[in-house]
Amino acid sequence: MKSTLEEQQAFVTVVDSGSITGAAERLGFTVSGVSRALNRLEQKLGATLLRRTTRRLELTEEGETFLNHCRRILAAVEEAEEAMLDRHNQPQGRLRINAAPSFMQFVIVPVIGEFRARYPGITLELDTHDRFVDLLEQRVDLAIRIGKLEDSSLHARLLGHSPLRLLASPAYLERHGAPQSIDELAHHSLMGFSQLEHLNHWPLIRADGKPLHITPTLAASSGSTLIELAIAGEGIVCLADFMTIVPRQQGTLVDVLPALIERQAQAVNAVYYRQATLSLRARLFMDFLAEQMPGRYLQG
Repeated sequence: MKSTLEEQQAFVTVVDSGSITGAAERLGFTVSGVSRALNRLEQKLGATLLRRTTRRLELTEEGETFLNHCRRILAAVEEAEEAMLDRHNQPQGRLRINAAPSFMQFVIVPVIGEFRARYPGITLELDTHDRFVDLLEQRVDLAIRIGKLEDSSLHARLLGHSPLRLLASPAYLERHGAPQSIDELAHHSLMGFSQLEHLNHWPLIRADGKPLHITPTLAASSGSTLIELAIAGEGIVCLADFMTIVPRQQGTLVDVLPALIERQAQAVNAVYYRQATLSLRARLFMDFLAEQMPGRYLQG
């Protein structure tokens, strides 16, 4: 007897979620229903796919092999269904996008209305985290990653680069004076990130040839908070251009030490899980961002 798509989907979801209970929640099934589907699948195949302990599930060698086949089968079915919808210009279904809160707020949200008008059949879920999330665990179809990519399990499409710059409010600089050298920054209120330590490396080179790393006198967990603090005159901050377009245009934030800034730009990539087939919905959104971002928010 051959396995069914439902049984294969149950198996893949159990693996991706790490538990039968998690799989049941994702699929909208009962725990017993998922468990029965797994048992039927193993009986049909005559092989144990998962070793079950009280604490975790572990793939067997047979399970590893069958998992790869299941992913390809399920991806092919989804691609075929999407191709039929695409023939009628009706892309449909859920698309979950993950991005840092600042990128979501300043880049994606302003253009999301246009995307929805183009593709009304796509249901969007916008998910934000300051830290990188596991795309499989969080059921993310497409994520926007800023900075160096470390995860080799991800495919990436470069959308552009966002330069870094130092900024402060005119009121702050009027009260404390504009620094004229890197050394003078030591006498100022320097604001930075409380959790993402690598973002406290500023694009300035000290006299000893080393990059400047600051210890913030005022720290926050999000770029949005730091922008508001800078506008309120609380200190000098280093942020990517995509976050500060509006306050720079309005003059509520101005450049600090612009002549000394090293030409650094953070790469902005759209990423998805390497073993997954990119859905039509995700491709459309990625193409949309690639169309919207250059020149408007990002450099090439």
